[in-house]
Amino acid sequence: MAIQPPSSISTTPLTFPPTHFAKLAPRSYLHAHLSSAQTRRPSGRLPHESRKQSINTGSLTHCHGSAVVRAGDTAVVCGVRGEILSAEDVVDHRPATTNEELQRRYGGHTRLDELEEGENVKRKPRVEDAEEMAHLNLLVPNVELSTGCSPSYLPGGPPSEEAQALSHRMLSLLHTSQLLSMDDMRIWYHPTQPPSPPPPSEPSPSNPPTSMSLDLPNEPDPETTTQQQTPRVRAYWTLHITLLALSLSRPPFPTLWTALLAALRTTRLPRAWWDPDANTVLCSPTPSEAKPLTLNSLPMAMGFGVFEAGAAGGLVPSSLRAKEGEERKSWVLVDMDGFEEGVCGEEITVVVRDSVSGRGRWKSKGMEVIKIEKGGGGVLGKGEVREVVELAAERWEEWEGMVEGS
Repeated sequence: MAIQPPSSISTTPLTFPPTHFAKLAPRSYLHAHLSSAQTRRPSGRLPHESRKQSINTGSLTHCHGSAVVRAGDTAVVCGVRGEILSAEDVVDHRPATTNEELQRRYGGHTRLDELEEGENVKRKPRVEDAEEMAHLNLLVPNVELSTGCSPSYLPGGPPSEEAQALSHRMLSLLHTSQLLSMDDMRIWYHPTQPPSPPPPSEPSPSNPPTSMSLDLPNEPDPETTTQQQTPRVRAYWTLHITLLALSLSRPPFPTLWTALLAALRTTRLPRAWWDPDANTVLCSPTPSEAKPLTLNSLPMAMGFGVFEAGAAGGLVPSSLRAKEGEERKSWVLVDMDGFEEGVCGEEITVVVRDSVSGRGRWKSKGMEVIKIEKGGGGVLGKGEVREVVELAAERWEEWEGMVEGS
């Protein structure tokens, strides 16, 4: 006689929601998604699919340029404000007086070389401009990870190491990409030529001289007169770039860089000039006289992660694409989210731009590679890195249209 189970005991199998499995076994959870027939990530994206981004510009009224960028769970606000740096406050400053002097000093043209391409004018980046900006510290980016953007950041503490590292990476890429031109940063003083004095009148019988003086007029010093009448740089614009992360989903660098570029594209600096009477720089309050910044290009930063199917922390020598009939052991994930970053043992950030300068050592599909940052792991070889660069080059055109249309 068969024994019947008590009616109070449930025979329904025990189940957990997917979020529980992601916390208990994150590597197995991600591997199960990637090794399925659909090869979907837990977020529903394909391995080479990026998160959707939205860009809004001009949101801050008290800045010269601003942008709000959202990508997935990451939201960043960027504000750009220009401040005046007097040339007298620069240590060991050598004031430039003429365009010829600038050419001798920096070994090139004072204006950016232009390449005519139909109706669009693209400008060549100049190494000399980046070196001068770095010497004068004209670019001051600052990343702030606000309270509440992530559970790992507690209120009342000093700037975290990650915020300082991100600020340094921003500054380094601004100089490496040669994004801005010194022509927009210099504030010149163009003295007006004084009117020539009228010729002295000769004495005549009807207008005899009333007095005689033996004091000869003081002749002006030719060198001093030339310095006073020669145009020279009296001040510079310093750009203070503040990036505030309202919500943070790692890795944040590509989203922060997109917000910085979108804000710089909308930055308009007031018309500034040197007033010799006030001995200071004056700015025009008229908005129509403000001048936009000239961006030499639009460098795009894209992050990648490599997920290995081996044990946690172990290296599995394999290629990105498995051979026919073999089980795939690693995947390249474009634009990781916070969960995927925690289980990917290798990360790489690629910065590319359209090839306008013709000086890039590595080009792919009309793109120029500016910078490659890699950390951890040993799966990516030379061939695999080239594939990653091609993925970034394919994404650039779509990304450029989104930034240009903001």
